[in-house]
Amino acid sequence: MTEADQKIHTIRAEMVANVLSVSVTIGESIIIGQTVLLLDSMKMEIPVLSEVSGKVIEIAVTPGEIIQEGDPLIMIAEHGK
Repeated sequence: MTEADQKIHTIRAEMVANVLSVSVTIGESIIIGQTVLLLDSMKMEIPVLSEVSGKVIEIAVTPGEIIQEGDPLIMIAEHGK
């Protein structure tokens, strides 16, 4: 599979929240269900889990940042099937 053939998956914010922490780094391989971010919304800590296995290629947020519903959070190049 060439780089051009890779499927890119974007994890997006499901709600307005504050980014508490980022649990992954660019280039890191992750698996389905792995926590990639921790958000705070209405005084609740909400883990954001990866929906795919792959390699983190971009982190679009930083701790302390306020995000809006639909904002991109993490981009993942999915592993081939």
